[in-house]
Amino acid sequence: MSRAADLFLSPLQLIEFTRFYADEVRDGRYPYVAFDSERRWHQRIYRDRRLDVWLISWLPTQGTELHDHGGSSGSFTVLSGTLTEAVVSDNVRRDRDRVAGDSVGFGPRYVHDVRNVHEGPAVSVHAYSPPLTAMTYYDLSDDGLSPIRTLATDDPEPEFAVDRAS
Repeated sequence: MSRAADLFLSPLQLIEFTRFYADEVRDGRYPYVAFDSERRWHQRIYRDRRLDVWLISWLPTQGTELHDHGGSSGSFTVLSGTLTEAVVSDNVRRDRDRVAGDSVGFGPRYVHDVRNVHEGPAVSVHAYSPPLTAMTYYDLSDDGLSPIRTLATDDPEPEFAVDRAS
């Protein structure tokens, strides 16, 4: 019998999954991408005991708060548009634009936010292993990261409006 840890995927394996599903979306196998001006649109496109995969659309000003993934590793691939990812490392926030075709993989202690601060819409595929069960949200101050709240969830993080200048 396999150990539970052997079932879960590494960040590099998760990148392979998000790239595969990104190709599937581009090839029209998931034609139901939608955009919602009130909130980020998202749809789970795969789930098993090892991982879950989400298709997410982002209009300008839509984004997430600083968060982790509750002990899950993850990945995302940008299908179209540009997303800005803020990564916190050593209590320093660094913004990086992620353009169509870019993929990011990360381990279970990764803290980031993802925002669309650009003019046009964006679409991305996200994968988590093990599947999401909780997320912790953070505030970053001069003293470092401070947890704000932890939510039990099997759904991607809730959205909030962001200022394009931030």
